[in-house]
Amino acid sequence: MKKLLTGNSAVSYGVMLSRAEVISAYPITPQTTIVEELSEICSDGRLKAKFIRVESEHSALACVAAACATGARVFTATSSHGLAYMHEMLHWTSGTRLPVVMVNANRAIGSPWNIWCDHSDSLSQRDTGWIQIYCQSAQEALDTVIQAYRIAEEVLLPVMVLEDGFFLSHTSDTVDVPEQKEVDAFLPPYRPRYKLDPADPHTFNIMADPSLFISFKHEAQKAMDEAQKAILRVDREFKSRFGRSYGYMGKVHLTDADVVLLTMGTAASTALEVIEALRKQGKKVGLCRLRMFRPFPQAALCKVLSKAKKIAVLDRDNSLGAGGIVAQELKAALFNLPRKPKVFEFIAGLGGRDITPSTIQEILEYTIKNPSPNGLPVWMGV
Repeated sequence: MKKLLTGNSAVSYGVMLSRAEVISAYPITPQTTIVEELSEICSDGRLKAKFIRVESEHSALACVAAACATGARVFTATSSHGLAYMHEMLHWTSGTRLPVVMVNANRAIGSPWNIWCDHSDSLSQRDTGWIQIYCQSAQEALDTVIQAYRIAEEVLLPVMVLEDGFFLSHTSDTVDVPEQKEVDAFLPPYRPRYKLDPADPHTFNIMADPSLFISFKHEAQKAMDEAQKAILRVDREFKSRFGRSYGYMGKVHLTDADVVLLTMGTAASTALEVIEALRKQGKKVGLCRLRMFRPFPQAALCKVLSKAKKIAVLDRDNSLGAGGIVAQELKAALFNLPRKPKVFEFIAGLGGRDITPSTIQEILEYTIKNPSPNGLPVWMGV
């Protein structure tokens, strides 16, 4: 069934088709319309879920974490300062190994106050133990929500699905909405291995002394390692049923590219047009869109990027004092390669600043022209 949907509406359909049982909601721009639509879906009976309005984002995540601990399939959504407000509960949710699915509509973190897109909110939470998957289209957002439940419930880690605020959350596109029976076949009801149950008591969130704590974290790390395999396995099965696949990353013209642009989110759509235009001029350029940021696909990235001479990393974020976060992660991933591509860092699009075709072209031409990076990120548009 084809529908014209915004990214946020596509997320809502994904949650409905996944048969979430408990949804907690606190509005914050630009994710608000996700939970608004879900409230209507629950109200008119299309989804039989408990819809709980709470007083803050911290409470929203605490609410679904508690519900998940009882064995319910759960959902919430947030953005920006709401995600920052959840910081404590992000750690508790992953540490308790709860398969919560949450969508974050990426938005800049103040000050100064800003409601537009960049990736600083989610990337600042990269060490909280959540799987992070960044979407490029409304179709991918819907599909990723459905996949996220399979992944989370298999490896017992929470999944954060990311969509660019306004650029994706509020723009409309044609989306293929699967039939409920098809999704049911792909995503059966959640059957937790452990849950809060008076008939079968367990203790959760124990005090772990120094002899135990490291073991808990080691088990969580092993689950994150297993998540890399699970993400590909779930994606392959999704393709076999629905005909669509995403993998760890999107790859365009990487077999012969001397210069590769690496980015995340909707900027890849703009970049693709520029890449195609430059290739018609005989320039060997390619595009890699990083979809899975946590767990970081080090081996896969090294494999597809090792033949390039230069990599231009477009970061829609900045870690003050360090530079672009994606660029820092990539340089660490490439460190042990015997032959390393040169990594050029670019900061662009902060606070919703448009990343135009001319911006992408300037980034690529700078990378082609200069033999080596100067050691500092290049800030575009300042």
